[in-house]
Amino acid sequence: MESENTVRRIKSFGTHNNAAQDNDGSRQWRGDNGYSSDPKRKPEVSLYLLREGLAACLVSGFILLLWGLVHLSLQQLVIGKPTGEFNALRARQHLEQITSVGPRPVGSQENEVLTVGYLLEQIENIRVETAAGPHQLTVDVQRPTGSFSIDFLGGFTSFYDRVTNIAVRLEPKGGAQHLMLANCHFDTVANSPGASDDAVSCAVMLEVLHSLANQSTPLLHGVIFLFNGAEENILQASHGFITQHPWAKQVRAFINLEAAGVGGKEVVFQTGPENPWLVQAYVHAAKHPFASVVGQEVFQSGIIPSDTDFRIYRDFGNIPGIDLAFIENGFIYHTKYDTADRILTDSIQRAGDNILAVLKHLVMSEKLSDSSEYRHGNMVFFDLLGVVVVAYPARVGTILNYMVATATFLYLAKKASLPGNGGGRYIRDLACATGVAVLSWFITLLSVLIVALFITLLGRSMFWYNHFYASICLYGAAAAGKMILIHTLAKNLYYGGVRLVELGELYFDVSLLLWCCSLVWLTQKGLCSAYVPMLMVAFPLATKLLLTKEFKHRGASVKYSVFYVLGLALPYVHFMFLIWVVFEIFTPIMGRSGTEIPPEVVLASLITITLINSSFILHFIYLVRSTKWILAALGSVFIIMFLLMSCGLFFPYSDSPHSPRPKRVFLQHTTRTFHNLEGQVESRDSGLWINSFDYTGMQHVTPIIQEINDSVRTRCREDRPFCGYPWFLPVKFLSKKNWYLPAPEVSPSSPVEFSLLSKEETSWGTIKMTFSVKGPSHMSLYLMPHRGASLSTWSFGDGTPQFDLSGEYFIFYSHGLDAPTWTFWFEIQVFPETNGMISVAISSHYFFGEDQRTAQLDEIVRKFPTWAFPSSWVSTYDMYRY
Repeated sequence: MESENTVRRIKSFGTHNNAAQDNDGSRQWRGDNGYSSDPKRKPEVSLYLLREGLAACLVSGFILLLWGLVHLSLQQLVIGKPTGEFNALRARQHLEQITSVGPRPVGSQENEVLTVGYLLEQIENIRVETAAGPHQLTVDVQRPTGSFSIDFLGGFTSFYDRVTNIAVRLEPKGGAQHLMLANCHFDTVANSPGASDDAVSCAVMLEVLHSLANQSTPLLHGVIFLFNGAEENILQASHGFITQHPWAKQVRAFINLEAAGVGGKEVVFQTGPENPWLVQAYVHAAKHPFASVVGQEVFQSGIIPSDTDFRIYRDFGNIPGIDLAFIENGFIYHTKYDTADRILTDSIQRAGDNILAVLKHLVMSEKLSDSSEYRHGNMVFFDLLGVVVVAYPARVGTILNYMVATATFLYLAKKASLPGNGGGRYIRDLACATGVAVLSWFITLLSVLIVALFITLLGRSMFWYNHFYASICLYGAAAAGKMILIHTLAKNLYYGGVRLVELGELYFDVSLLLWCCSLVWLTQKGLCSAYVPMLMVAFPLATKLLLTKEFKHRGASVKYSVFYVLGLALPYVHFMFLIWVVFEIFTPIMGRSGTEIPPEVVLASLITITLINSSFILHFIYLVRSTKWILAALGSVFIIMFLLMSCGLFFPYSDSPHSPRPKRVFLQHTTRTFHNLEGQVESRDSGLWINSFDYTGMQHVTPIIQEINDSVRTRCREDRPFCGYPWFLPVKFLSKKNWYLPAPEVSPSSPVEFSLLSKEETSWGTIKMTFSVKGPSHMSLYLMPHRGASLSTWSFGDGTPQFDLSGEYFIFYSHGLDAPTWTFWFEIQVFPETNGMISVAISSHYFFGEDQRTAQLDEIVRKFPTWAFPSSWVSTYDMYRY
């Protein structure tokens, strides 16, 4: 029916149209071209429209080809043959030795003794081996104590005592005045061997140290290799080094090695602040580049719930740096599956090649000695499929962006000034078409979000967690089908008598205009990511200009269509690469982002926005004779996927040994004690406190462990600090679905000793309270002033209480070995009508050793299905009111 309507509308222009036979036998419609309605012009040119099947094959083939290139680049970890300077096999041996001791939480023997001992042994071997060379190697084991506040996870204060740093200084034998810093961490979260996060980085650093120390040419500057023993405790050891170690004053720049996934390529996702010479060093030296300023600006926006030591060196050390991280396979990050065998030797080789080359370049650079001279300015940087990095100063990028924007507006202005467009006809048509395009985006996004909401209500949330392409088929088909349907209706109902080639031309201009507006807006905001819309404007515009003659005389011929998509190839393959990074990061994050963020909404929005940003494909909707079979195919895919998903065919989790997708659950066997204002115990209980860290809660676990059901769901007691539960970190706002099963009391061998040492009124009218605490290596202190009272100062950080979380303060505490009793104080301002001053609670967490386990914990952990990762430990919670 649509084809017949198209014939009628083309004929309504008043010029005679007839069908032309293409050389392959298909019939193509002829008509006038564009907006030149001058009656004196030559009357007829042949303008072709694409057949529906050809258009579908062309676009599908284009997308599959680009995805194939992206996938191939991701599999190509190492380009060329290794030079032999970095020995990945030796680095792998270090990795296997470090992870062989198991999880390494701060304060454990595994972290503080066994791993430290192994690292010191290997460093000493390197020192002895290279003693006769031109370099000297100095080792210092630092165990700092300190405190700071950080605006991470809503904001909290951290206190650490005698955590471990191993600092290795490599320099010419005559000494060095200026130093580079290379940082890794060897500690882990509880119950994870931490191969990728971050043992592999320490293994790489050991081998880089070995290679640099064996160089026959003396280094111009020195390098500090910092093996950091307390990063998982929210960046404590790096703070201890940069604020207290005497070598820190000579550090001019740093490289930080991290992980948010397991293996694959390490990506540069943060640089600076400013100091463009660091990016230039990476571009010049890296053997296997993988970098994006888009990642930097997304990460620094705070939408990714993670942070690295980069922040500490930047904020507390005021030094610039480069932050690298492994990002692939984040599904098993911080789980028992993060083992050495999952990290390919080629991943180690590429990381080692890159870090060795960049470090070598920097320590031989004159810029390191006076980096302040090269401080100002930012860099636009991005790689093309990991083959080459493009980098240029942000000020050059601004000029380039405005040049491209100006060229676009001149192109559009020239079309508006053509003789046939008098009275602003083209501008009106362009404005209307832009409105149709934006409206189609809004309706498409709304429609897909309705589907996502319906799936959530059906209880099938996160069906894509283990079947990612199912989400592409479901939400992608829905979004693409809706968008094509809207534009098909616009073509048939709104543009009643407009030639299709005119519409194709018009909607190309709409895409150009919208991307150009995005380019101008991002450039004015000072974002380096504006290079993306710059590419998405420059290449299509240049392609269109080159194909103007072909399109004018033949319309949407096969030649035109093929060359058109080829002109889009470079910006679109880079855009697809960025999209892969986005999904590689955000899909696993949905498995650990708590119970309050609906993952269907997030993923459906990402997929829809991806399709919306592919707006130059809209050009083909108006150049194809019909879309009924395309719509039928997309509708069929959507219906089939929806039915399969509704039937529960796509289970979110997997225990596959090759590609596990575990459900994360935290279990604490805890005993809680609550004291009243008189110091008496008003209540006491014990139980298994269970937290789900994804949106599905215990939905899939309850049929297997039936005692974990809604009858034992917890309720937040607002009159108790942090709801009266032993939160390890201040994340109660992320996970509000919790369960509490009654269980016997815990009796750790080193229970918490908490006491009020003194309470006195100061001459300035506050009450000063001093406490002492003796307990395990990990504790959390919660302070909740009562109504009418407020904290005025305390012994933490800079002395000013910070980050009031809805009337509560969170202090995270950890210590290494042989730490003394923790003593702290605070002052509180009280008004006469106050009912009590403050509620103080202390929770202890036993992450290792005999105190970590109980018979009840072991029993319930055994009940969990194999596709779940229950991370368990013992804790206590004691609350006091004053």
